[in-house]
Amino acid sequence: MREPDPILITGATGYVGGRLVEILQARGHAIRTLSRRGAGAGDARTGDVLSGQGLPEALAGVKTAYYLVHSMGSGGDFAAKDRQAAVNFAEAAAGADVERVIYLGGLGSEDSEHLRSRHEVAQLLRARLADRLVYVRAAMIIGPGSASYDILEHLVKRLPVMIVPRWLDTKTQPIALSDVVRALADVAEREHAPDELQLGGSEVLTYREMMRRAAPLMGRRPPLVIRVPVLTPRLSSYWVALVTPVSYGLIKPLVDGLGAEMIVERDPPAGLNDQPLGFEEAVKAALG
Repeated sequence: MREPDPILITGATGYVGGRLVEILQARGHAIRTLSRRGAGAGDARTGDVLSGQGLPEALAGVKTAYYLVHSMGSGGDFAAKDRQAAVNFAEAAAGADVERVIYLGGLGSEDSEHLRSRHEVAQLLRARLADRLVYVRAAMIIGPGSASYDILEHLVKRLPVMIVPRWLDTKTQPIALSDVVRALADVAEREHAPDELQLGGSEVLTYREMMRRAAPLMGRRPPLVIRVPVLTPRLSSYWVALVTPVSYGLIKPLVDGLGAEMIVERDPPAGLNDQPLGFEEAVKAALG
């Protein structure tokens, strides 16, 4: 009996990739992972998307590949690193005749460097892979390991009073980590996949509302929030860095993007993210 074609997951040691490996293996798929240290479950390969080392070998015999790599927080010009890595991966995947590449980016406009970079990666992949690319765009992910969620949790737990800028009232559509991972896995199993898949939770909320509703679940009173119109993203990033364990290299590009609404504008096709969790349920799962 012929062995099933492996599914390649880059970024498998991240918080999304690690969960994705688990669910795909539970569904009976053969998994191959690629990382610089050869870590990860399944058939773990050593390679580097930034240099291109190990990509042809990792992609050999692969029909479906996940691109879950980003350089934000690694220091230096993360957008330039992401451009180079995306080109290397796309060209190697095209050369290996990979039939489907699934890339996880973000919802929102391109008003921040972080969101511009994510969208630029999708464009670079699309230019080389055409209709073989599925561009999955998720709103703020609620789950351990998500820098955006970690910032929210630590602000609620540590600050009884907050002075925040206008982004406090920006609307987003927070989605549970489990819903994102399930949708990513479902895409690999569909005969026909959309060219773009937008993922959000069941509710549209402002950051102010998320803090108010998350506080009692975390055993805290909702923080007293004082909104000021003149607090710049840079200053906002500094005080967030002071009270959270998230690195400043991650905080600054994330805070820069908080002014952009992250709302689903194109509903997913039937069978993909049909019944996403509500905000409270997502937070409970993250805390649990």
